[in-house]
Amino acid sequence: MYSYAALTVIFLAILLFTSAVKVLREYERAVIFRLGRSIGQKGPGLIILIPVIDKMVKIPLRTVTMDVPPQDVITRDNVSVKVNAVIYFRVLEPTKAVLQVENYLYATSQIAQTTLRSTLGEADLDDLLSKREKINQELQMVIDRHTEPWGIKVSTVEVKNVDLPQEMQRAIARQAEAERERRAKVINAEGELQASQKLQEAATVIAREPLAMQLRYLQTLAEIATENSSTIVFPVPIDLFAPLFQAREKAAAARVGPGAEGPK
Repeated sequence: MYSYAALTVIFLAILLFTSAVKVLREYERAVIFRLGRSIGQKGPGLIILIPVIDKMVKIPLRTVTMDVPPQDVITRDNVSVKVNAVIYFRVLEPTKAVLQVENYLYATSQIAQTTLRSTLGEADLDDLLSKREKINQELQMVIDRHTEPWGIKVSTVEVKNVDLPQEMQRAIARQAEAERERRAKVINAEGELQASQKLQEAATVIAREPLAMQLRYLQTLAEIATENSSTIVFPVPIDLFAPLFQAREKAAAARVGPGAEGPK
């Protein structure tokens, strides 16, 4: 009979010891309640609790990655889109995370969803697609301001996907195609303008130096001669032969002589 009593006492002592001694990891903290009243936090390492009197709530301090479910958002320019995001946060003050909110994970998820709808509803579709970094910073600031009383720090909010309706995707594709065509026409017009300016400069040089036109004709003839064309029709300016005509006239005048007399 005494042996059963001794075993019972040993068993109860083991239970009390295991309930009184707790070991917390480096990234964990324990919020202690003594007879229902908070007496602060303990950890990490070995902590001692008073059995039956002390109760412990364990809170992890590592960064939590939480997906925000897709939300139906109507942008400021009345475009309906479906947007989801991811939020990174961690508990900085475990006591507040326990005392100020019932479930800080659920509460943070809900505030992230409502903030995502309200903030993106104030932005245009073009800003939502092109100014993603600015929108992410705005979301982070708004959510962090709401979760600060809970002892939670929101470090990053990232918009992941923006799902557009099919008709809006086609409209954006047509807009992008029109923009590319506009740029091509502008570049072509700029090229024509530069070419006309160069031609004007070339015409000015040729008008000032007539021999430049003759050199250009000779160069063009040399280029055409290298091609495999059977027949080439190329207009030659009469000015090209002017030196030959002048030389013939001088030779004829020299044959007649300055003292020659006509027939009597």
